[in-house]
Amino acid sequence: MVISLANFSKELFFQVQEYLRLCGAAVRGVATKPFYFRDTVEQFNSIGVGSLVVVVLTGFFTGAVLALQTGMTLDQFGARPFVGRLVSASMVRELGPVLTGLMLAGRVGSGIAAELGSMVVTDQINALRALGTDPVRKLVVPRLLAGFFMAPVLTVIADTVGIVGGWLIAVYELRVSSSLYWSSVVDGLYFADVWMGLVKPFCLGFVIVTIGCYVGLSTRGGTQGVGRATTNAVVASSVAVIAVDFFITRLLITLIY
Repeated sequence: MVISLANFSKELFFQVQEYLRLCGAAVRGVATKPFYFRDTVEQFNSIGVGSLVVVVLTGFFTGAVLALQTGMTLDQFGARPFVGRLVSASMVRELGPVLTGLMLAGRVGSGIAAELGSMVVTDQINALRALGTDPVRKLVVPRLLAGFFMAPVLTVIADTVGIVGGWLIAVYELRVSSSLYWSSVVDGLYFADVWMGLVKPFCLGFVIVTIGCYVGLSTRGGTQGVGRATTNAVVASSVAVIAVDFFITRLLITLIY
């Protein structure tokens, strides 16, 4: 038992060390040549535009169900007109960034792990090294840039669509005046909320992409290993999204408030 625990600890520290080394190499690759602009643009399209539909649907129905549930609860206190304030604050501060991160973890994290894992088991990564190409600069850096910059854009879209979904429910289901809903939305948002909602996606996008790349490049065991890597990437990215969200929220609350 003691030996197995020690081996687990060593393996855990080794994995964390290798992950941090990959992150450091990727960050250095962002600031130094060579740059692969074409690959970067392709990844912006794949990660950003490709995830747009799932993010829009998730944001819309989250805002709608949030308005429906909270509207029924607020009725008990005669506070139904304040549903817009609750929807906007919840979407911008917490639900928008987290749900967008989870959707990206499921779609982008798994896709990156499967793609890079397939390249590893088919020796394409070794072929790149034989040709003098750094796999981190060629494969990881473009995905890192795309995830880092597109996650906030997708989060803003999810927030906006979620608030619109809440507006539809508030007007047509809860019978709240449209002007009253939107004035409540504005009153419920503060600069600190917007700042918090925009900082989180940058960190979440970085974590999701780097975990997917690390798991993919660490794939072993042929096609079965690719399947395991895909599963591990989704699980690790999803847990990381929740954990990073907590620590960033705690830090920002300390700094802002």
